[in-house]
Amino acid sequence: MDFSLNDEQELLRNGLTKFLSTRYDLEKSRTAAKTGAGWQPEIWRAFAEDLGLLGATLPESVGGIGGGPVEMMVIAEALGHALVIEPYVDTVVVAGGLLQRAGGDGANRLLEDIANGSAVVALAAAETQSGDWWQDVATTARRDGDDWVLDGTKIVATSAPLASQLLVTARTSGEQRDADGISLFVIDLGADVPGLQLHGYRTIDDRRAADVVLNGVRLPGAALVGEAGHAWPSLAQARDEGAAAVCAEAAGGMRKVLDDTVEYAKQRQQFGQPIGSFQVLQHRMVDMHMELQQAVAAVYLAVLNLTADPDTRARAVSAAKATVGRAARFIGQNAVQLHGGMGMTEELAIGHYFKRLTAMQYEFGSTDHHLTRYAQLTRS
Repeated sequence: MDFSLNDEQELLRNGLTKFLSTRYDLEKSRTAAKTGAGWQPEIWRAFAEDLGLLGATLPESVGGIGGGPVEMMVIAEALGHALVIEPYVDTVVVAGGLLQRAGGDGANRLLEDIANGSAVVALAAAETQSGDWWQDVATTARRDGDDWVLDGTKIVATSAPLASQLLVTARTSGEQRDADGISLFVIDLGADVPGLQLHGYRTIDDRRAADVVLNGVRLPGAALVGEAGHAWPSLAQARDEGAAAVCAEAAGGMRKVLDDTVEYAKQRQQFGQPIGSFQVLQHRMVDMHMELQQAVAAVYLAVLNLTADPDTRARAVSAAKATVGRAARFIGQNAVQLHGGMGMTEELAIGHYFKRLTAMQYEFGSTDHHLTRYAQLTRS
């Protein structure tokens, strides 16, 4: 099978790589993450206006370019290689996918805003009791005249503190753990929303997230995204798409970590010679390389199956998430060990990549969750 990119995809990758190498400074992004707004809005605008990046995988009808999963993979891997903190996966991949499948004037207008860089959209789906299972929804939405009234709590809504709109899952019918009866609503955060509270915080990998409290939040009827009670199939697909994107992002990050480790081993002197000349360390770096290659192959498998039937898609994504999770742990830990104490300092990039690779293992389902799901899906 030919895994080479076509001319347009190569152009996309090369243009983005050049942009990030010349205009995305790691020290500046860490400063923005720790002491500033949590991201760089000017970079987000440049993604939209200079590169057309935010619309690359969105339909042409909303100002996009009409790319697919492979374009998404190319973008996510490049962003992971540069350790970009801007919310591409949350806004374009996850929220963008949900809005595309929902359709309607409101969803299309919001997609246009995503493509032109004026909107940042985050999803609040996880709850305290749900863990890795998004269909376990205790948050409720009830009709009150023409309006909807939402009550409940969401946890770890990544990118929510940066968002202009928030997508929220709520149950409009059925039992708490039923896949049927889940609906999706959009909340405009640009205006005051009585009853809505966002408790924001910085995560271990310098991203922004929030716990969301909905206490009698009243929304107009138009806030419903898609058909009431039938959001789960789209949510399941969005979760798999997000997982595949994070896997691609992790592949880019692991590639950078391995390259930096090899370069460090060539320079660091011990007993009068580079530590990279010691055979035991060479073997360790070869093991890291093998883990990376397995992870990349698993990413290809997941990305090429994102448009397959739900079971095939889920198997491929879970295989990738488990494989990438193992590789991220192995490569990240060994990179830090081979760097010694310097590996955990703020001065070296390796420590920042290690924290991001650690956090990725739990996004869109933990490694253990995907191992369990893969076993269930392949059980005869």
